[in-house]
Amino acid sequence: MRRIKALGMISGGLDSTLATKVMIDMGIEVEGVNFSTGFCVTEHTRNFKSDKDKVLRPNEALRLSADLRFKLHIIDISKDYLPVVTNPKYGYGQNLNPCVDCRIFMFGHMKRLLAEYGADFMFTGEVLGQRPMSQHRLALKNIESDSGLAGLVVRPLSAGLLDPTIPEVKGWIDRDRMLALSGRSRKPQMQLARDKGLEDYPQPAGGCCYLTDPQYTAKLRDIFEHEGKANLTHEHVLMLKVGRHFRVSERIKVIVGRNELENNFLKLYTRGRHAFIIDDYPAALTLAEVRGVPDEAELGLLASIAARYSDAPQGQPVRVVHRYADLSCELHVPALADAQLEQWRV
Repeated sequence: MRRIKALGMISGGLDSTLATKVMIDMGIEVEGVNFSTGFCVTEHTRNFKSDKDKVLRPNEALRLSADLRFKLHIIDISKDYLPVVTNPKYGYGQNLNPCVDCRIFMFGHMKRLLAEYGADFMFTGEVLGQRPMSQHRLALKNIESDSGLAGLVVRPLSAGLLDPTIPEVKGWIDRDRMLALSGRSRKPQMQLARDKGLEDYPQPAGGCCYLTDPQYTAKLRDIFEHEGKANLTHEHVLMLKVGRHFRVSERIKVIVGRNELENNFLKLYTRGRHAFIIDDYPAALTLAEVRGVPDEAELGLLASIAARYSDAPQGQPVRVVHRYADLSCELHVPALADAQLEQWRV
């Protein structure tokens, strides 16, 4: 007889680790899918971590697939994901997190992948009541029905508290070998991990999505307000993750690098932006997005922002090179005062 096969949504966190182990222990053939939306905090931190003394963990989904020996597919859905962020049917959570619509979008992909990979059903590490927006009973049902997967989503960690699924009814999996966890505490999962000998997993620390982060979403709201939701681009998503952001006026936005890694990243995005560079002292790279042509006063102001984020002596004029397209000029300006700058911080 053909072995039953399950396709798991795998983050590599504690919950998806345990859900995968439960499936494997029942003799189910497992393949995993790890979706990249472009909003993962962990992936960005991995690329921009500058503290060499801190432990740099691997991609957790890849680590888990290697540890438990199952095939993993990493799928980039970032460009198709933007409409979920800008126009969610079920609205936002506390910040700009469209959690229910996000799950529906991913589950829709999973439905197509079930057929492509020859899987019988899908599973997740979701726990009933753990996430207030997307993991209560009604949300779980809406996500399944809207994605066309009603009855085919197994949640091994909370299955004992949920209605039996098609795989359970048909005897593909044993309902009695699954769990009945609920709520936000991770202590039961941590104990279960110890019991199963699973020790290499990231410590539970809440979500990994920038859309739940107040600082990131403040910058995203600024984009929505000044450029419109319909104009959100993949480049916006990337740029909002780095630097200090200032809304100087209705038509001028400034981004200043915070370290060498961010400066190097911003250098890749100077096209179409005004760059302000200081060669005489260690300094951050400053980029300005300007609608229209900046006048002399605006260029002086932008140069003074760049001077503020340099090691030039306070109170002295600083030579700032302004570059835009094929044009280049020098400005000599003092650093802008912090009190004036802070009023524009996004």
